Amino acid sequence: MATTYIVDKDGNQIDASTATVPSDRHFRGAWSLSGSVISEDMDAAKVIFKNKIREVRAPLLDAEDVVYMKALEADDASAKSASVTKKAALRDAPAASAIGSADTIAKLKAAWDTSVLGDSPYA
Repeated sequence: MATTYIVDKDGNQIDASTATVPSDRHFRGAWSLSGSVISEDMDAAKVIFKNKIREVRAPLLDAEDVVYMKALEADDASAKSASVTKKAALRDAPAASAIGSADTIAKLKAAWDTSVLGDSPYA
């Protein structure tokens, strides 16, 4: 019978059958092992969260570039301004203060700005 191991972010491993594992696996890359207890390293979880934002916002920025170009062609100042504002919000999303101040995984997941990024992958 093969043993299943859980490996934390630092490469430490433990027999999965003896571990206390977090119920949320979204931030598995941020797991840290202390004896047989696995917890999330919040700094590492924040990096994972910010990378997810960057992944989600890339196609949104591409789509907004099209909106801006159409507004530019139509010489629509209000549409251009709205597009610039939306693109700025997308660029600023990884630097949101709620991410930096999150001290639990639940607070970090709640920092997903659905008004800018759409539905949360952590819902």
